[in-house]
Amino acid sequence: MSKIRIVVADDHAVLQAGLEAMLNAETDMHVVGTAGDGYAAVRQAALLQPDVILLDINMPGLNGLEALEQMRAQAPKSRVLILTMHDDAQYLRQAMAHGAAGYVLKQSAGKELLTAIRTVWQGGVYLHPTHARALAAPPSASAAVAAERSEAAKRFQLLSEREAEVFRLVALGYRNSEIAEQLSLSVKTVETYKSRMMDKLGLQTRTALVRFALEVGVLQKTDAGGD
Repeated sequence: MSKIRIVVADDHAVLQAGLEAMLNAETDMHVVGTAGDGYAAVRQAALLQPDVILLDINMPGLNGLEALEQMRAQAPKSRVLILTMHDDAQYLRQAMAHGAAGYVLKQSAGKELLTAIRTVWQGGVYLHPTHARALAAPPSASAAVAAERSEAAKRFQLLSEREAEVFRLVALGYRNSEIAEQLSLSVKTVETYKSRMMDKLGLQTRTALVRFALEVGVLQKTDAGGD
């Protein structure tokens, strides 16, 4: 009988060794590789093309979700099973959206993990019943707000340092001439930075800009003025 070929990716050496020993003790499983960071996990996946990858979310280098995205491209036949301490619907949703085949909590990493590995290896998806219910339920308002803030922060990181400076001064209500004076730039250059910054963020008005600045924490509510 062919064994399930497994890569274990976890940055805790003791847990990694324990998982390896437990899995190798099963007659139908064999750990073919281990990794202690996200980059190493992706390399192992690409090199070994395992049947199943056990992947932690909190990994140095690339985090688990970033690594998962690359694994799906470089080892498309490998089934990725998230093994994490995060009993959180938002992490669960993100993992499944990135292509995970299952989600298991580390505190349940015993018989349940063995069942999960066999399930995903056979082409199924493994979720604990409570996780399945959480996935079926609509996101809570707080989770939706957190997701929006995360997306806004990613967009804000697209700005150059100078564009970010212009962004903050515009949000605070400074005129182009005042910004030019503060930053020792010409008014035309400020207008160029402002236009480029608004395009990158997909904003049309100062009201939208102020709302965005509040989302990413550049402004506090006491700083924001009207349009």
